[in-house]
Amino acid sequence: NPYILATLLFGLGLGTTITFASSHWLLAWMGLEINTLAIIPLMAQHHHPRAVEATTKYFLTQATAAAMLLFASTTNAWLTGQWDIQQMSHPFPLTLITLALALKIGVAPMHTWLPEVLQGLDLTTGLVLSTWQKLAPFALLLQIQNVNPTILVTLGLASTLVGGWGGLNQTQLRKVLAYSSIAHLGWMILILQYSPSLTLLALLTYFVMTFSTFLVFKLNKSTSINALAISWTKAPILTSLTPLVLLSLGGLPPLTGFMPKWLILQELAKQDLAPLATLAALSALLSLYFYLRISYAMTLTMSPNNLTGVTPWRFSSPQLTLPLAIATTATISLL
Repeated sequence: NPYILATLLFGLGLGTTITFASSHWLLAWMGLEINTLAIIPLMAQHHHPRAVEATTKYFLTQATAAAMLLFASTTNAWLTGQWDIQQMSHPFPLTLITLALALKIGVAPMHTWLPEVLQGLDLTTGLVLSTWQKLAPFALLLQIQNVNPTILVTLGLASTLVGGWGGLNQTQLRKVLAYSSIAHLGWMILILQYSPSLTLLALLTYFVMTFSTFLVFKLNKSTSINALAISWTKAPILTSLTPLVLLSLGGLPPLTGFMPKWLILQELAKQDLAPLATLAALSALLSLYFYLRISYAMTLTMSPNNLTGVTPWRFSSPQLTLPLAIATTATISLL
């Protein structure tokens, strides 16, 4: 029913907007709740056992995070008499709220739900989960001041490392994208304390790159690395461009994805955190490895039953191809 879909999408937008506009913790919590409740029917709409399982896992983690957030903000109000988001001063609720928001977006070591959930969803809902759902918690993370930098740096570094190591032995594309998301979030959290504008830049470029990657896989109708071998027949031009998109997601120099990493490493070096910058850069190499593996599967392997005569790509819908063209161009050449 289109009305139901429209209502749910409106709820999704409303929840994020409320969180954006709020300066009071209760209102921010309410926005996050509306957001969660709006995406749950979207996740379970196919009534596939795997989708329902993913939805349940997502619901439980988000409910836990929201409960932690509510508890922390209430504790803060009790200790300091303040409900204002930007006037948090007590270290205990600050730490708790940071951890709750980290659980909400899936930062390591609270990341284990994300690959599982993403694997159970179709690519469109997965895209919403990977992009739009990160906005509201990030708005809150950007607003809370004076968090202990050690916590953020630990979370960020753990995420870049886990995102690198975790994606290495995956064959499912959605799980690879989930680990990629964890790694990117790690970079954002790493620099959050020192330069919030760089966090926003990283978030924006991550959105553009993820958008094009999800749309490529949607156009190919492929969910595992093996299925990519026949993408020549489905979209030849796109197949030759996709490795560039994937390498951009990994952060290879002449491409867009390198820009946030470059600036973040530079900022970390300015803050006298050279060992940290080195570790982060080395963890990016791990991510690059599995993107290269996907690129290899797409462009350098032939499928055993390849029908070169079939060209369904000529008839693909403009609703998918136009945003894909824009996103791909942005992903490759924004630097």
